[in-house]
Amino acid sequence: MSDGGGLRHISDTAHWVAVYRALESERRDALFHDPFARRLAGERGVRIADGRDFANRHAWSFVARTVLIDRVISDAVANGADMVVNLAAGLDARPYRMTLPSHLQWIEVDLPDLLAYKTDQLVGETPRCLLERVPLDLSNVAARRELFARLSAQAQAVLVVSEGLVVYLAPEEVVALAADLARMPAFTQWALDMVSPALMRRMQKTMGQDLQQAGAPFKFAPDEGPAFFERAGWKPVDVRSLLHTAAALGRLSWGMRLVALLPDSRGRIPQTPWGGVCLFNRIS
Repeated sequence: MSDGGGLRHISDTAHWVAVYRALESERRDALFHDPFARRLAGERGVRIADGRDFANRHAWSFVARTVLIDRVISDAVANGADMVVNLAAGLDARPYRMTLPSHLQWIEVDLPDLLAYKTDQLVGETPRCLLERVPLDLSNVAARRELFARLSAQAQAVLVVSEGLVVYLAPEEVVALAADLARMPAFTQWALDMVSPALMRRMQKTMGQDLQQAGAPFKFAPDEGPAFFERAGWKPVDVRSLLHTAAALGRLSWGMRLVALLPDSRGRIPQTPWGGVCLFNRIS
């Protein structure tokens, strides 16, 4: 490709992150096994990752994020969730790699071209649950509300997952999305990742220009952390630091292990320069 490893579109980040899932899966002591990640990342993902030194040094954050969200999904399903709605699903292969009940409904929502690529790459593979892919630009408010209403009517207890999504949305867009989700009776839990203002500033210095050129600048890192979502109907019930999770999993360098020894954030992301995975319950 003439642009080498340059980011051209927000969809490129899906190829990029798939590289880190592939690298973890190929370790002898892998924390998860995604046998599809290398295929889905493709040469495009490898070229993108090759030139991103900051992200490569902090690949542990993507590993920790994957592990934490895997745990949230497993717990939700064990506690009765009958549908997972994965917003901005990207090249995630959880319906194929996780141990899931065959009756579980799994809905992937993302941009049409990305889902078409994913479908093509996974031809012949069998998901472990009932998988539906919905090509949709989530900025289309009317279309997403229609989709959410249909899905809510099909289930009793829905876990919404949005991994690597809200950081690219403006605060008012996050509030609008959160409010749309909260209106759905069956949408009871929401898992997402978010970053602190300190981490946002660092990311903007190291990766911001690439993403700006791709039309996907970083936007969302509220000062109040997970409490931001309470205004739109969601109460944080669990917040897990990526840094401290990666330390516990043995994925940090010596220097980062020292950083992880500092007092933790006590569940409040703004006190740490890192980020976390947050689980919310809908406020009744």
